[in-house]
Amino acid sequence: MSTLTRRTALTAGWTVRAVGGSRFESAPVNVAGRPLPATVPGCVHTDLLAANVIPDPYLDDNEAQLGWIGRTDWRYETTFDRPETDAHTKVELVCAGLDTVARIEVNGTDLASTRNMHRGYRFDVTDRLRPGDNTVAITFTSALDHAEAVRDQLGARPHVNTHPFNMIRKMAANFGWDWGPALVTAGIWRPIGLHEWHTARLGDVRPLVTLTGTAGRVDTHVGIARDTDEPLAITVEVGDHRSRTTTVADEAIVTVDVPTPDLWWPRGHGAQPLYPIRVELSTQDGRLLDRWTGRIGFRTVELNTAPDESGTQFQFIVNGVPVLAKGANWIPDDCFPHRVDRDRYATRFGAAIDAGVNLLRVWGGGIYESDDFYDLADELGLLVWQDFLFACAAYPEEEPLRGEVIAEAREAVTRLAPHPSLALWNGCNENIWGYHDWDWQEALGERTWGIGYYTDVLPKIVAELDPTRPYCPGSPWSFATDIHPNDPDHGCTHVWDVWNQLDYTEYRNTAPRFVAEFGWCGPPTMSTLHRAIHHEPPAADSPAMLAHLKADDGQEKLTRGINAHFPPQQEFADWHWAAQLTQARAVATGIQHYRSHTPHCAGTIIWQLNDCWPVTSWAMIDGDGRRKPAWYALRDSYADRLLTIQPRDHGLALIAVNDTATTWWQHYEILRVDFDGTMRVSVRGTVEATARGAATLPLPSVLSTPQNAGTELLIVLTGANTTTAPPVWFFADDRDQRLPPPELTTHVTAMDDGYHVLVWAGTLLRDLTLLTDQVAEDAVVDRALVTVLPGTSTTFHVRTRTRLDPALLTAPTVLRCANQLTATDWSSTA
Repeated sequence: MSTLTRRTALTAGWTVRAVGGSRFESAPVNVAGRPLPATVPGCVHTDLLAANVIPDPYLDDNEAQLGWIGRTDWRYETTFDRPETDAHTKVELVCAGLDTVARIEVNGTDLASTRNMHRGYRFDVTDRLRPGDNTVAITFTSALDHAEAVRDQLGARPHVNTHPFNMIRKMAANFGWDWGPALVTAGIWRPIGLHEWHTARLGDVRPLVTLTGTAGRVDTHVGIARDTDEPLAITVEVGDHRSRTTTVADEAIVTVDVPTPDLWWPRGHGAQPLYPIRVELSTQDGRLLDRWTGRIGFRTVELNTAPDESGTQFQFIVNGVPVLAKGANWIPDDCFPHRVDRDRYATRFGAAIDAGVNLLRVWGGGIYESDDFYDLADELGLLVWQDFLFACAAYPEEEPLRGEVIAEAREAVTRLAPHPSLALWNGCNENIWGYHDWDWQEALGERTWGIGYYTDVLPKIVAELDPTRPYCPGSPWSFATDIHPNDPDHGCTHVWDVWNQLDYTEYRNTAPRFVAEFGWCGPPTMSTLHRAIHHEPPAADSPAMLAHLKADDGQEKLTRGINAHFPPQQEFADWHWAAQLTQARAVATGIQHYRSHTPHCAGTIIWQLNDCWPVTSWAMIDGDGRRKPAWYALRDSYADRLLTIQPRDHGLALIAVNDTATTWWQHYEILRVDFDGTMRVSVRGTVEATARGAATLPLPSVLSTPQNAGTELLIVLTGANTTTAPPVWFFADDRDQRLPPPELTTHVTAMDDGYHVLVWAGTLLRDLTLLTDQVAEDAVVDRALVTVLPGTSTTFHVRTRTRLDPALLTAPTVLRCANQLTATDWSSTA
């Protein structure tokens, strides 16, 4: 019989049934006590959905009807044949993810209990299995009931939203967030199976990569589970380099030197070479017992937090080179994370890269993502900022939570340490800020709230298990206990007063050192809305629309943001366009302002890249994966070479931000022009921006001083053939402008992969955009938010597999511009 560890997945024959809980009586009669087919990995919501016994919780107001699921206990069960083993073989039941409060039985007797979604478990079942059929059953107690019981035991702590998610180690967003529904899941959400081994097997494998000069070194920390005290051999291969050691202990470190490795770089800075690594455990006579494989990259990563004359820096440095972070926050891409596979990650990452993103922050209210996430980040050169899983709440530091926090953190650090893309461990999201500013201190009294995790427990775990990476106690954080944690001059900051209270133009009033969260809310694409909402005519304040808007006072804030710039919109299609345009402008205003202060501001991380369901939110990509107008604003603002006009103390300035490795000389012509096309002033010149730097050119008063602010603009022409919209500056807000009713002529040409839409402007067209999803669900356009001068043209390339009536692409609800929101007439000929 082979002595190599054998792994057998348990995926077949599972059933699930409701068995109790505080809302068991609320379960429909076709669910209560009735076994239904179950998918593993999976969760109860998707199992009930597949059995057609509940409506889709993402549609209409169905979420509100399904709260009973999270208050019900669920039992998963299957049978399997005992593996053929000899008397010396160990058999273990290995659970990569159980959600969340679980009691595991094998053949009718209790095996163990668990209460943490964020870690895996391994149980010896050698003596519990019998010949032939065996049964494993896992009963999941309501996570919501459990969290409330722990709250009552330990004492309540402050938290955002409704439910005490801070009392259980489970994905916080499952309990509802300001962009997500309350869908409290249960189930076997990651793989489960049997591991059979003889003599010994590998435990944790943790390769740590370091560089000294041009020499690379891999210290692979190997844990061993054994039932013998005989010496065992561990062999580690990194590419063509190999090292072997013999040990009688349960742990060993095997070092492999790689003399001149190719360096791994974040995208935009170089290539991403990955080296295969193989770890083998064998007996001294050469019998292979177990094997582990992975990939590593050689690079160094530091976080520069040195004080300077302006405060405290927050700057990523990779291989000794400063990296301007052009980031996006990542939330779980589905409320049911088992549905997110490698292809879906790849699609989202592709959209991020197309938008110029080089860093993703895995937010602390979600999960430690699957290996596919980090593997793809390694391959694509996306830096990963990884939060530990604490968000927007005070967390008890006592048992029964403390031990679970330590166990999950150790597992997460060990699992993710090999990935070169991982650039930062971050202790928490907004919890230190919350303690200072959110009226927690009086409510807490003497109760613990989590600071011991962020400043003691977690940094010690990182220092022990992954000393190759920096650690930050939280976001925001100022790196000093005597400085407010969200001081924009120190460390990383979150900018939420703009969305919550102000207008997006207020972004320009501060110049933070690094912005880890900021953003503006906007609705999903129209086709996503139409898929999600069926039972009512569309209206901004309809019950179903509000059910898909979770932001606090969201409708009021959306309205305030729109009405600050446009007259109130009566038709839903106009309101929808105004809300999307406002979001896009907010994104562009914030990012371009912050980037214009490079290198003082060393990065931005927009909130947020993605959505987990169809919702009005801060996402650039909606819940169906479609790119909102804000995505195009993000792409234009994250361009490697950005030209932007910004106000400065002396007036307006043209600023060139160069995020490339070579000096950038850009010829330009800046026009001050009337809305009717009359040329007022034209100034030509060249701007020079050093590699990874920025240049500021104050504009002469002849450009920056209009004769009539309401009818003039600046536009920067470069002659470059690019999909990026040309930089513009309007001297007055839309409400104070006299934008003409739009006049244009269009011509649509069918192409092999879609259509070209040529637009000739008879009048000035501001923020011209094609909302192509309204024409074909798969349609994607190459550019948006383009300002076109009268007498000139622009072309949109629409990619779609759908053959359609070309006239649909030029309909007034599809071919949009800001003029439509301030003027009353639309004239178009095709």
